Amino acid sequence: MSTKSILNDTSIAFLESYLNNASPTGYESEGQKLWMNYLKPYVDAFITDTYGTAVGVINPDAPYKVVIEGHADEISWYVNYITEDGLIYVIRNGGSDHQIAPSKRVNIHTKNGIVKGVFGWPAIHTRLRDKEEIPKLSNIFIDLGCETKEQVEALGVHVGCVITYPDEFMILNENKFVCRAIDNRMGGFMIAEVARLLKENNKKLPFGLYIVNSVQEEIGLRGAEMIAHRIKPNVAIVTDVTHDTTTPMIDKKVEGDLKMGKGPVIGYSPAIQNKLRDLIVDTAEEKKIPFQRHATSRATGTDTDAFAYSNGGVPSALISLPLRYMHTTVEMVHRDDVENVIQLIYEALLKIENNETFSYFN
Repeated sequence: MSTKSILNDTSIAFLESYLNNASPTGYESEGQKLWMNYLKPYVDAFITDTYGTAVGVINPDAPYKVVIEGHADEISWYVNYITEDGLIYVIRNGGSDHQIAPSKRVNIHTKNGIVKGVFGWPAIHTRLRDKEEIPKLSNIFIDLGCETKEQVEALGVHVGCVITYPDEFMILNENKFVCRAIDNRMGGFMIAEVARLLKENNKKLPFGLYIVNSVQEEIGLRGAEMIAHRIKPNVAIVTDVTHDTTTPMIDKKVEGDLKMGKGPVIGYSPAIQNKLRDLIVDTAEEKKIPFQRHATSRATGTDTDAFAYSNGGVPSALISLPLRYMHTTVEMVHRDDVENVIQLIYEALLKIENNETFSYFN
């Protein structure tokens, strides 16, 4: 990789606004509008679908189609039950972590706008009994400062309202990006940066490039499933996050040995097509882009699986970004890794030949 930084001030400003905007699963459209506006100078056309997946297309008339993909949604909560005393119990929308909830501030999204609240929790003084209760889905609750159910409803809050955290973007120690929703709006950001580099470097691709920002990954890869059938791609390179396993309480024998700052993570799994993955590995080695390897066993758990098994089988690969504290409000990644994922996808695209089948039997 070049020593020149890929990200510029405009990139970082977009990343900050994009991460700070709430895009909970099922409600991604406002974030998608920000993303499409940023991507607009770098693509020829857009595709959107009824559930909100957004796709920027370069060379839309080309018959051979290559996808690069991230997902747009973030984990959240739903209002599930409002007590007569005006407290709110929740259910998950995606893999929301009940253990980090107590004392967190929240935004409840209503037709009247944002309603502020907090996840309350009994004071330590009142918990020093025989056995402390730990936070769990059945006992965490939100307090809006209301005294009755009627006061809650008067604010526009009802069962089914979606709830997000307001925690915003910051940079730690000059090169660590921290925010909620880095999983995986950072993916959408990185593929947009690939499109920017192609445009700024005046690279002409021999195929159609579909820059896909899928919805509803957090509840079962649903957006990717839908758009894969719509586009019918010939190749897909997916980017998502994976765990930095060097922080306390993580077993490397189970989760693998991965560290942020050491480069993109190239996945190994039955869903990952070997010849496409080899092209990516060869590209990293040739361009001196540092990388790590990760075996994900039966499934990747990412949109790679949805693309791979669509339309009779699509050669698919996964390039992941090492991340600390997944599904918390302080997800953390290294700027160098972000730039190297962008560079690796960019360089891999330049190596893919038009009409390449990646067949094992040629």
